[in-house]
Amino acid sequence: MFVNTPEQLAEKKLLLLYILDQAEGSLTNSQITQFILENDIMNYFMLQQFLSELKEADFIAEEEKNHSQLFSITHKGKNTLNYFVNRIPKNQKEEINTFIHMQKENLQANIEIRGDYHQLGEEKKYVIRLTMTEDNTPVIDLKLNLSEEEEAKNICINWKRNPKALYNEIIKLLSL
Repeated sequence: MFVNTPEQLAEKKLLLLYILDQAEGSLTNSQITQFILENDIMNYFMLQQFLSELKEADFIAEEEKNHSQLFSITHKGKNTLNYFVNRIPKNQKEEINTFIHMQKENLQANIEIRGDYHQLGEEKKYVIRLTMTEDNTPVIDLKLNLSEEEEAKNICINWKRNPKALYNEIIKLLSL
């Protein structure tokens, strides 16, 4: 995860350009951060630094909409990416393509999905929070207390993978 060489730093910036290019539209800072951190590509601080540097170099554009930072690739960024895209490892491109494909509907509708958990004090209990927001409007905000960390982790992962189907199931169960 640590990046030391200039080549590795450049590769991480190219990855960000590739993500924005494949999204075919704007992504929120949260959406980019979620993908980068979940896939252990780089740490949060490095990500924010690189987004800032790419913006300063006019490779990406930033706009604010509904209290969210939206990033998109610029013409200059696309040209640079096209020239250096072969430097991005094939497996990372495939991961990005899979993520974008799975999240396409959510990304286009500006839907943000979160699933997080934390330990409750010193006890062996975990609180999970599952949320879905659309255009910064909460659709669902669900908190659960669990006794197993592995179960909490799996629920969060499953929520992020298929939030709409799970949301529909919750509504269906509660409507009986």
